[in-house]
Amino acid sequence: MPFITNENTEEIVDIFYEDYGEGQPVILIHGWPLSRKSWEHQVWKIVEAGYRCISYDRRGFGISSFPWNGYDYSSLASDLNEIITQLELEDAIIVGFSMGGGEVVRYCTDYGTDKIAKAALISSIIPLVKQKDDNPSGVPEKDLLGIKDALENDRVGFLKEFSKGFYNYEENKDKISQAQLDYDFIVASHASPRGTIEAAKAWMHTDFRDELKNVDVPTLIIHGDADNTVPIETSAKQAAKGIVNNTFHIIKDAPHGLNITHKEELNNLLIKFLEE
Repeated sequence: MPFITNENTEEIVDIFYEDYGEGQPVILIHGWPLSRKSWEHQVWKIVEAGYRCISYDRRGFGISSFPWNGYDYSSLASDLNEIITQLELEDAIIVGFSMGGGEVVRYCTDYGTDKIAKAALISSIIPLVKQKDDNPSGVPEKDLLGIKDALENDRVGFLKEFSKGFYNYEENKDKISQAQLDYDFIVASHASPRGTIEAAKAWMHTDFRDELKNVDVPTLIIHGDADNTVPIETSAKQAAKGIVNNTFHIIKDAPHGLNITHKEELNNLLIKFLEE
């Protein structure tokens, strides 16, 4: 199986990736608490459109290494950099979903954009999840602490219910099956318990507002206006103001997990952006 090894962080990690197709490389960075498997409905469309599609498991998730430490965004961006470096990628397009948007921005901050042609932020947490005086639409601290406590006390119980909100399940039963919820639970429950919590701390508390200027390539921003997991006011709308060269699309009635519920709409927007 294909792995790249990153020896440049506190602990050496092996990152599992899948690599399909030929042409300009498109790198897919998954959200929390899932794995590369969440990109199922996008990978084949990207390959069919004539691109090389690379998806990988974030450290602590999927079948990548489960280190004890190293879940800060600079360590995570280092893994992305190793994929780009070791696979000798040029002119790459990096696509981050939810938490994965953080790797997109931190990569641009830490490594620049010489090897990057475009970027995309889909249902992204960028630039700031947490509520602050200057970020009133963010998630209150007590709610974030509640997530942390739930993960520490009953991780699998929390994850079992989490995906319902991820997809606004009650409103989207015609678009999401119980089997998909079960599948997500299986993927999430097999992730590193430590990694699940530490990665959550990273997306909860990292403030990327000052880093948005570093995303200096054409950038696609897609968010659902019914996203109850990552509020659009504190994420996509702020990102669209801070990233100069962006195209911003709001998908009506779409929840956080629009890569499943609104996959056709998302895929059409993404492929169009790749081809522009």
